[in-house]
Amino acid sequence: MKTLNFRTLTAGEIDCRIATVKESGISLLLYKDARVDQNILDEVVGPMNWSRSHQLIGDRLYCTVSIRDGETGEWVAKQDVGTESYTEKEKGQASDSFKRACFNWGIGRELYTAPFIWIGRVDCSIQEAVDSRGQKRYTCYDSFHVAQIGYDENRNINALVIKKDKGGKVVYTLGQKQTAKAESPVPSTSDPGLITQAQIKTLLETGKKKKVNRASICATFGVKMMEEMTTEQFKECMSRFRGLPDQE
Repeated sequence: MKTLNFRTLTAGEIDCRIATVKESGISLLLYKDARVDQNILDEVVGPMNWSRSHQLIGDRLYCTVSIRDGETGEWVAKQDVGTESYTEKEKGQASDSFKRACFNWGIGRELYTAPFIWIGRVDCSIQEAVDSRGQKRYTCYDSFHVAQIGYDENRNINALVIKKDKGGKVVYTLGQKQTAKAESPVPSTSDPGLITQAQIKTLLETGKKKKVNRASICATFGVKMMEEMTTEQFKECMSRFRGLPDQE
């Protein structure tokens, strides 16, 4: 099987999650959505040349992602196990195991090189409460997004800008974006400033969960068709989606 060159993730494909909350601030983790894995697999190997399957072993759900070898026609598989989410146990394990299996193929593996991301309380809203045992507990309901990201020649993250969704304030900066290697280009567009078919697919899938259709997206950004949207508009649209609750 020839080497598969999965591109690095763009800023709009990376989400931020609050990992810990303390009195002095919060820490963030970077992660990818399962839809990103699906889109990248479609881009690189084609939608008919990969498959996923799940198997319950004990009480753990395993996912196998198989890719067809274009030279021999044989299927090559890689597997990993997921952990359940706080909300939907089975769906959470299925999604997590799929993303982990895709990590094994190299999709999004650069996220493992992310720095420790600390946001001081001056840049976030931390709420304090006392539990039934008299201990202080801290919570934060702010949301954040990756505005810019860069990689070195070894696919390590060497530049990163994170903004707060509300207000767009920069709350974290790593390195200088100008000197960092640009995000890997995404194929299937004649104009590098326009969004790709994979990004359009991401917007439509996310919009479906938020009850926002294609026409509404186009109207919001003043375009006749989504193919006319820019990459900056894609990032802005994804940022707006994060502020909307799922409707499914």
